[in-house]
Parts: sequence; structure tokens; C-alpha cells
Amino acid sequence: MAKMKKASVLALGFVLTGLFLMGCPKKVPPPLPPPEKPPFLNPMERLLQTFSPFESLQARASIRIDMVEQGEKNYYVLNGVVFYQRPDRLRILGFHPFGMALFDSLYREGDLFILVPFQKRAYVGELSRFQDWIEKAGEIEISSLRDEQRNTPSRIRIVVVEKEIEIEIKLKDVSVDKEFPPDTFAWAPPEGIRVRPLDSLLRKKRSD
Repeated sequence: MAKMKKASVLALGFVLTGLFLMGCPKKVPPPLPPPEKPPFLNPMERLLQTFSPFESLQARASIRIDMVEQGEKNYYVLNGVVFYQRPDRLRILGFHPFGMALFDSLYREGDLFILVPFQKRAYVGELSRFQDWIEKAGEIEISSLRDEQRNTPSRIRIVVVEKEIEIEIKLKDVSVDKEFPPDTFAWAPPEGIRVRPLDSLLRKKRSD
């Protein structure tokens, strides 16, 4: 399931030039600069906006991941639990349908923590350091459907366009605006887990 961690978001660069014609009787105005590039908004921040109307949110999740591997379309189905706390804390735990823990991902105040128990590895890093890598990886589309009565998210769809990866998260038993235990967003990898910098995971994905 390590194949699940494929990241992304748009690529754009711009050059500003001023040109003057020398020796002409009339001054030629420089060309207009290109439109300003919109501020970078990483995928995690956009995902957080899905939950932002609430102080906190907890839900069970059904997660489906569709991807193309070696020219063939494959999909994976797993169960999960989602915890959110405003403004910038999100934890998603993924489990095999038979109950085995597959991953524990925590985003907290700009830092990303990923634990893969069956590999006995964890990855830690500040996500903003990888802005260039994320932009070059391609476009990401994030959309959601909401429960009309409670205005809570019921389904989240994440599409990594160039990588042909689609992740659908269906939320069930959603509860909002409740206090969490103090350790809900604490990070303490179990004993025997090798902790590595996040860029080592991204370098591996770059070479896949």
C-alpha cells in the first residue's frame, strides 16, 4: 500500500522583462507584465477547507483508491477514521478491511507525519519545503459533497490528474464540534519504527 502516497499540484513559472528601443525618436513603453501568479495553496490546505466550517470533526471512512499501474487500472478499498481540528490539524488512519493497520497520517501546523506500520517506517517533514516538487507533480482536483441537512462533508474526491490517481473518501457517522482527548494529534511512533525525513519518501516516489 506504499503506492498510495503519490502527491501533486500545478506547475507554472513566469518571467518578467522590460524592453526599450534604443535610438528611436519616441519612447516605446515596456510590455505589460504577465498576470500575477496566484499564491501557492498546497493540497493539504485545500483539503482542510472541506472541514473548516467546524471546530472539530470525527468520522468513520470508506476509502477507495483507483490508479493506473504498468498500464493497467487497479483499485484498493480500505477503511479509515478521520479526525479534524480547526484550523490545521488532520489525522487519517487507514485499515485493511480485515482490520490490519496500513497507515497513520497526521498533518499538524504545517508538518506531515506518516507511519507505515507493516514497513516499520515513519516519515516526518515540513510540507512547505516541498512546494516546488508538489507543483511539478501536476494538477490536483479536490471536490466534496455535503449532507444537505447538517452541512457536513459526506464524500471527498481527490484526483491527481497526470498520475491518473483518484481517491474517494466516503464519511460515515460524522460528529462535529466535540472535544478530543489531548493525545488525538500527538505524534509518538511505536518502538522499533525507523523514523526518516519526508524527502526520502519523495525521492523514492520520484524514482518509481
